[in-house]
Amino acid sequence: MTIAVILSNKGSEVVSVPARAPVREAVTLLSQRGIGAAPVLDEGRILGIFSERDLVKNIADHGSICLDWPVERIMSSPAVTIDPSTDVLAALATMTKRRIRHLPVVESGQIRGIVSIGDLVKFRIERIEAEAEALRTYIQSA
Repeated sequence: MTIAVILSNKGSEVVSVPARAPVREAVTLLSQRGIGAAPVLDEGRILGIFSERDLVKNIADHGSICLDWPVERIMSSPAVTIDPSTDVLAALATMTKRRIRHLPVVESGQIRGIVSIGDLVKFRIERIEAEAEALRTYIQSA
């Protein structure tokens, strides 16, 4: 299965943050939307990703002054991205290897969606449960 299947079920809405927006505004956006990260854009292109982890690290290192800095100053860059044809297991492997929890989905230079590790784990669990049920049904009908 590919990331395109996950996006078709989840939707392709992407909450993004302008590169020059103050960190304080980005934090408010993450809180209001109940999300852990957002791609950082400049003129439609993805420059990086801003996450809760970026915020925590910078507050620990610099204090609350970083809330007034532009997001581009503390974002993770470059953003690790995948395309819609990426296999779900390959995306999970990328997240594990890179120790990240969000992957923007990019096709032809345009953001098509974003997936979290939670999205991928949920998909895998549903798939495993469906396979187990199919096996139970097969065994019972034999």
